[in-house]
Parts: sequence; structure tokens; C-alpha cells
Amino acid sequence: MSAVGYPAGDLDATRLAETLLWLCQIASPTGEEAQICDAVEARLGALELAGPTRRYGHSLVVPVTRGRGPKIALVGHLDTVRTENGPPRIDGDRLYGSGAADMKSGLAAMMILAEHGRAQLACDLTLVFYAREEGPFADNELGPVLEQDPELAKVDLAVCLEPSNNRLHLGCCGSIHATVTFEGKTAHSARPWEGVSAVSRSADFLGELARLAPKEHLIDGLTYRTVTTVTQAQTRARGRNVVPDSFVLNVNHRFAPDTSLEQAQANLRALVGDRAKIEFTDLSPAAAPSASHPLVSSLLKAGVVGVDPKQAWTDVARFSALGVAAVNFGPGENAQAHQAGESTSLELVEEGYGILARWLAAP
Repeated sequence: MSAVGYPAGDLDATRLAETLLWLCQIASPTGEEAQICDAVEARLGALELAGPTRRYGHSLVVPVTRGRGPKIALVGHLDTVRTENGPPRIDGDRLYGSGAADMKSGLAAMMILAEHGRAQLACDLTLVFYAREEGPFADNELGPVLEQDPELAKVDLAVCLEPSNNRLHLGCCGSIHATVTFEGKTAHSARPWEGVSAVSRSADFLGELARLAPKEHLIDGLTYRTVTTVTQAQTRARGRNVVPDSFVLNVNHRFAPDTSLEQAQANLRALVGDRAKIEFTDLSPAAAPSASHPLVSSLLKAGVVGVDPKQAWTDVARFSALGVAAVNFGPGENAQAHQAGESTSLELVEEGYGILARWLAAP
């Protein structure tokens, strides 16, 4: 396969472009990862690695090297969100395609390291490719992979290759989705005094949220913010001339790494109070930053552009829950994630690969 349109030059850059194009040509929206998992398994299965690939559902654990030094896992999800994208293509420095930034650019770097960079590695490297990251926490296959593969709980550092523009994103905020239901009494909209509008009953709560400033938490010199947002709202469909007796909100509560999942739930319950019913539908814990970890320090010295707190949630939290240090670092463009017409800079991918290769050669 040729990376048509990408300037010829460094061999690794060409390989990265070709591999990223190959990955983007295999559609893998969440829940439909079988084909890409098969393809990655077959391609890496042709290599002489440290051991056989272990498959769990549509997820893979690939032991690349053993007996060389610290245990490091590079971790990337195979799935993409469903966006409006045309056929994958390269136009100058940019590669267009669903998942180009989030996070097949990271997968391409992982694969080229296994295929062409493993002789230089000075660590025990494991690659993890997993399914269903873009969906609910409970459906994410990394959870069962970590439960079933005991070797992963023994790694010294896990790096999730989420798009970060080659910046190091430390820790992550936790995330709660809750269904908050306000109740009223139906009536004809011509005689609203005969009923109670569930929408009107939510007014005080919505006003409080609108006035609620982000709460800042300073952790290891990084500022994380606790925020609460209504992301969806709907009334029970009884007709446009009916006072609604039910108003249902999806409330997304993001909380800093110094807050436990249980405390975050209690905080959200207190915010809602007895004004509405609350049902928790998606619970994702936060993860503390690992800023002082020696392997993180050496990654910084390998050419990382900068350091930021991870305000969003990522799967570093799953490793953190096992007592494994984990960070976010990836070559994809963060702003392109989940966009229609998604693309990423191939130069950025090449630079990210170089950072990883230098770091893993002398971690």
C-alpha cells in the first residue's frame, strides 16, 4: 500500500502514513471492531514477538519484548465514533478518515514500533488494542481484558495513546452520568393552573447549575475542575398542548482526581436534593496524576511538548484502580477527535512516534 500524496522521505514516516491509512480504511465504529481486530491480529501475528497474542473478544494483548527492563504497556482503542467522513485519503501533510486523530494515529505508532522498532527497545513492551472505548463505561472491553490478563496488572507504567498533540496529559477527571427526573401533573395548556409543569419545577435547579462556577482542585501542580452540566433534556411525549408531567435531564458531573466516585455521587445527590428523582447510569472513576513517576519523568525528557491535566475521562482510570501508574500521550490532534471530516497531521504523528521510540530505547 502506498501513502499516496504524502511526501517521500524518512522511512518510518512513510510506514506510519501507510499504516494509518490502512487502519482508517477499516471501518470500526463502536460495537463493530471484529474486522479491524482480525486485521491487526493477523498483521502482528506474522512477527517474531516475545509470545503469542492473547485475544479477549475483539481486544488484543501483544507481548512485544521481554527480559529487557521496565514493564511498559502502550494502550489504544480500536473503535471510533460514528462521524461523517468520506473515504480515507492523504492530502499533503494531512490524513483524513474516521479515527485518524482519535486514535488510529496512536495505533499506527504502536504497530510500527512492534514491526520495525523492537530491536532498539530497552524495556518489556506490551501492546493493548481494545474495543468499545467510545461507548458506556460498562461496555468498554478494557475492563474485562484487565480482569482476565493478570500480566497487565504488573506493568510499571501504562500509556494510553489518546490524542494529545504530543503533550503529556496527566491523570483524568471522573465522570458520572445521571438521569434526573422532575415530576408534575398534566393539564391542558389552555388551563395550566389545573396541572403542575414538570419543566417549571426544574427552574430552580437549572438556575443553580447556570450559576455554579467550576470548582478548581490543585493536585501535583495541576489544576483540575469539577463541573456539572445538563447535556440532554426531554418531556414525556403527550402532545404540544399538554402541560408536561415529566421532565427528564441527563446530568453529566465531572470531578477531580482527589474525589472518590462515592463522594462524587453524594455531591450530586446533594445538589439535586429532594426536588427530583436521580438514577446513576454511567459511573467512571477519576485517576490521580503520576507526575513524579520516574518513567514519566524520562518520557518528558524524550521530547514531550508540554504537560496538562486531563480534564476529560480516559482509561488511565482503569489502570489507576489496579494500582498501576498511567498517563495519556498520543500523536493525534486533540481538537479533531469526534469531528466530521476528522483528520490529523502526519508530521505530528511522525514526531509522536519519534518521542515514543527515543523513550522506549532508554526508559
